[in-house]
Amino acid sequence: MRRRIGQHSARFEMAFSEAAQMPRTSKQSEPKPAPKLDKVRAMKTSPRGKSARRCGLCGRSEHLTRTPCCRQLVCDDSEQYVVFSQARNSCYHNHSRYTLCAYHHNEGHAGTWETCSQCRTDFVTELYVWYGTNKYNVKKLKTIPLYQPTTCAECGSRIRLGEDAYTLEPSGRYLCSSCAS
Repeated sequence: MRRRIGQHSARFEMAFSEAAQMPRTSKQSEPKPAPKLDKVRAMKTSPRGKSARRCGLCGRSEHLTRTPCCRQLVCDDSEQYVVFSQARNSCYHNHSRYTLCAYHHNEGHAGTWETCSQCRTDFVTELYVWYGTNKYNVKKLKTIPLYQPTTCAECGSRIRLGEDAYTLEPSGRYLCSSCAS
C-alpha cells in the first residue's frame, strides 16, 4: 500500500510506475533482497527521508549514541557537560547520573532495574520515585510506591529531594536551603 506524502506524490507515483514497466538493461543492477525485520525497524524514515532514529530524551536525530545501561539512543553530548557545574544540558550525562536504570547498571545489580529490591532499598522512597520517573528516563518506573513528602525540620516547607537544595543532618533531619544557611 502506498501513502501519498506531499504535493509531489502523484508525479512520483507516476514516475515510479513507469520505471517499473521499463525493461531492465544490463547496466542496471538487480534489486537487493529485502532486509531482515529487525533492520527494517531501525531504518524507518520520516516523510522527508531523514532517519527516524531520535534521542529518547530530547528527540534530536544527530550525534546519537547508545547508553551502556539500557542501550537506548540518546544524544552523544557528554562533552557539553562542565564538571562540577551541576548543569543538566547533556542527555547522556543526565541519563547516566539521574536514573535508576544507570544506577542499577553501574552497581552491577542482577535482573532489571524496575524489579530490583536492592535499588529499592538503596534510596529513601522519595528519591527512588524521582530517579525512576524523572524526565531523564527513557523508560519510566511503572509501579510507584507511596511516600510522605519531605519537609524541612525547622520551617516545615516542602523539600523536593530530587530537585531542591537541602541539608541532611547526621541525625536524619532535612533542612531547606534557607534554614541550613
